Amino acid sequence: MPDPILIEIGFLKIRWYGVLIAAAILVGTFLALKEIKKKNIDEDKFMNVLLTAIPVAFISARLYYVAFNWDYYSLNPGEIPAVWNGGLAIHGGIIGAFSVAWIMLKYYKISFWQVADAVAPSMVLGQAIGRWGNYFNQEAYGYEVDPVSVPWAMWIDGAYRHPTFLYEFLWNIGVFFLLILIREKFKLKEGLLLAIYLGGYSIGRFFIEGFRTDSLMLGSLRMAQVTSLIFIIISIVLYIYLSRKKIS
Repeated sequence: MPDPILIEIGFLKIRWYGVLIAAAILVGTFLALKEIKKKNIDEDKFMNVLLTAIPVAFISARLYYVAFNWDYYSLNPGEIPAVWNGGLAIHGGIIGAFSVAWIMLKYYKISFWQVADAVAPSMVLGQAIGRWGNYFNQEAYGYEVDPVSVPWAMWIDGAYRHPTFLYEFLWNIGVFFLLILIREKFKLKEGLLLAIYLGGYSIGRFFIEGFRTDSLMLGSLRMAQVTSLIFIIISIVLYIYLSRKKIS
């Protein structure tokens, strides 16, 4: 069983979860900046958007998670800020980040679609890296399986289980390379790469979520699957709309 704490010096504890999220942000920012330069977008304004969107994404990801685990957090309100123990819902983060980016880029008079296309590969790569934080926290795993039938099963929480965090890591890496390939090989209208990212990520998330045992629930429904279906529909509508419309 992995130790969730990377370094412990007295009262200071540095957790793998935080280190991996920080790495995801740094790698994603580096890649996005390279593309921003190619598109001749004002780097200072982009960084202003990024430095606002990142904390908003964290807050919205946490609020999303807490909202759908309210039975627990209403009885343990002191644990609401404890993000170091895990509990960040990526769908909430995506909604929060893109919402604040839309507002700020409108103010700066910079094309939202152009910036969204630039950061889309970085976002899915960051999501892939961040999934390993779930491994060290021993969360976001699947149901128990027979290791003979599922030889790639991992020993988690006292049993061999589907490593759903690994499934999503591999899927997201695949989506990342697909986006890079499409961006390099095809000249797409602004916003279409964003649509492909939203749809590609959400298709994988919908199916992988079906293996998990700790899904956020909305009644009898898995919330991530509901949100993924909504994102898939949005991505299709967005792709059709932007394909037919001249984006200024």
